[in-house]
Amino acid sequence: MQPKNLKRLIYHVIVGGFAILLLYPVFWLVMSSFKLSERIFVTADQLIPDPFVFSNYAQGWEGFGDYGFGTFITNTAIFVVLVLIGHLISCSLIAFGFARLNFAGRNFWFAIMIMTLMLPYEVVMIPQYIIFAQLEWLNSLKPLVVPAYFGHPFFIFLLVQFIRTIPRELDEAAIIDGSNIFGIYYRIILPLIVPALATTAIFTFYWTWDNLLGPVLYLNSPSKYTVSMALNMFLSNETVSNWGAMFAMSVVSLVPVFIIFFIFQRYVVEGISTSGLKG
Repeated sequence: MQPKNLKRLIYHVIVGGFAILLLYPVFWLVMSSFKLSERIFVTADQLIPDPFVFSNYAQGWEGFGDYGFGTFITNTAIFVVLVLIGHLISCSLIAFGFARLNFAGRNFWFAIMIMTLMLPYEVVMIPQYIIFAQLEWLNSLKPLVVPAYFGHPFFIFLLVQFIRTIPRELDEAAIIDGSNIFGIYYRIILPLIVPALATTAIFTFYWTWDNLLGPVLYLNSPSKYTVSMALNMFLSNETVSNWGAMFAMSVVSLVPVFIIFFIFQRYVVEGISTSGLKG
């Protein structure tokens, strides 16, 4: 075997080994969802279920009380779409302002925005809760959705870096043709930052779909619960936890995540790599 082919073989073996190592928990979750609840942890070292049962999926899909698991998926989908629209609109506009417009204190406000990335959510959690309680927004999606329309520092920074790679000559040509600032944003910038917008959309989807702390803080009615809250309800400190149903619905909740990733993974790589070309 030639040295070049040997190196390629070693590379693929190492990468394949890491892939198996990383995917093993997911595979264990899927296999455990077909086990009897009382045998999941007793036979944790046994991947193949014995016996092989499907009742966990039926029990999990029934949900709780009058609300099936489909209701929680619908609530989460609405939540994700509203936050996604807010992030795409607000973050792209703010990033365009920082990257293309000259205004007093631009660097200062950009630095302040970046500094907010270092603030843990626990620092602002209580002040935000007090504000939303005074606005009487509790037990609704407003506290979870409205902040998304004021930008997210991580995505703003990502989009700013991407926009800075776009030549300013395109803006000048648009101005010569009679375009205004919003025309440059809509006709020039937006079409060219699609990979970065796709990256923003994908990460927003992941973080919002898995969000548990926010819905737990602001949602009280079971009819408004999200998938993450519904999964948490399968666990109980007073009675026996239904691990089988929880694992089964965890697998169901992972399906949209995997679909989105495999469809748009090219945009994730392109958006992140291109955003770092120019500071």
